Amino acid sequence: MSSCNTCSSKSSCSSATEGGSCSTGTPTTSAPMQADLHELSVVRSVIGVASGKGGVGKSMVTTLLAANLAKKGLRVGILDADITGPSIPKAFGLEERLQGFDGGIFPSKTLQLGIRIVSINLMLDDPEAPVLWRGPIVSGLVKQFYTDVLWDQMDVLLLDMPPGTGDVPLTIFQSIPLDGIVVVSTPQDLVSLIVKKARTMATMMNVNVLGFVENMSYVKCPSCDLEHQVFGPGKTREAAAELGVPLLDRVPLDPKITEAIDAGQIESYDNTYLSGAIAAIEAILQDKPELPMRQGHD
Repeated sequence: MSSCNTCSSKSSCSSATEGGSCSTGTPTTSAPMQADLHELSVVRSVIGVASGKGGVGKSMVTTLLAANLAKKGLRVGILDADITGPSIPKAFGLEERLQGFDGGIFPSKTLQLGIRIVSINLMLDDPEAPVLWRGPIVSGLVKQFYTDVLWDQMDVLLLDMPPGTGDVPLTIFQSIPLDGIVVVSTPQDLVSLIVKKARTMATMMNVNVLGFVENMSYVKCPSCDLEHQVFGPGKTREAAAELGVPLLDRVPLDPKITEAIDAGQIESYDNTYLSGAIAAIEAILQDKPELPMRQGHD
């Protein structure tokens, strides 16, 4: 499968006995110990980007957030935890395989902004092949991406989480020390129920919800500059107010974002989106120790 011999299914299967759930669906108290970073890695803040369902643009938000944070001078990494639906490398035009070393895995690095990225798509012989793995193996690999990768010195490590509230999100909440999550939604009526599920799961696992991002919120007319709500009035603000969680940003349907991602040029896309989410992450960083001097792994 991979040119990196540190990522066999054997090591991934070591995490197969994750904490289960009782008959009511509530996680048991036998949660695994929190995972540790590679001994040569220092990460100031770990932020998850989550969604209650697929198809809401979670990975797009992750790529925009990473690029815009990096443009502010922060050292940023992306752990693509959406193992069965990885899309992060394409947005940055990455194709070269990940390389391993005796102590772990080197992340790939984008050319323009130096964003470090780890994704299953950078390990497969055929990036278009489906990943037909059961939950425990996928969960184990996500943990390995956190523990075995030489992230070096990061201000922000973003986790592009799989949608929903299944095995992998549960493993991440239990074993990776998140400073918070950003929940991505769309304006449709169903969003209230979906974001409540995602927020409730995070609360049950004692994970801080930084706020919501409403994607596909509107279309801006190129002629008159008016906003048109294609899917009707957004329901995310209403849900956010009911849950006491801020609506951080509204991102429009913007064809230029899709074009930049399809071309692998998201780093070159000039925009001011996600300022609210960026401010929330910067507020977390204010309470974190500054990074030491660079150690020469860049």
